[in-house]
Amino acid sequence: MSEDWNTKYGTRRVRRDPPTLEEAIFAAVGITDDQQQQAEIAAALMGLPFEEVLAQVKKTGRAAARSATRVIAGEQGAQRSVVVERRVIRRFGNDKRTGT
Repeated sequence: MSEDWNTKYGTRRVRRDPPTLEEAIFAAVGITDDQQQQAEIAAALMGLPFEEVLAQVKKTGRAAARSATRVIAGEQGAQRSVVVERRVIRRFGNDKRTGT
């Protein structure tokens, strides 16, 4: 599906693609935790029958439950956080350091 319009620089075209079913389900999961409501939202986004989307939502829910996030437990069951920071080192063009 595309839409054309004329500008002073010529014809411009924008391509509009509907979301895939996986993208619609991902968006619905971000909105609510209830699978029935997720299926309704995804069906509305896609324009598909509710029953077909509900089956896919249930499959996705089972797969997500199996691959649940794993938390590394430290001492006494406390959760451990890992923080990754990027250290920026500025080097100047005239600053040539040798190993000596």
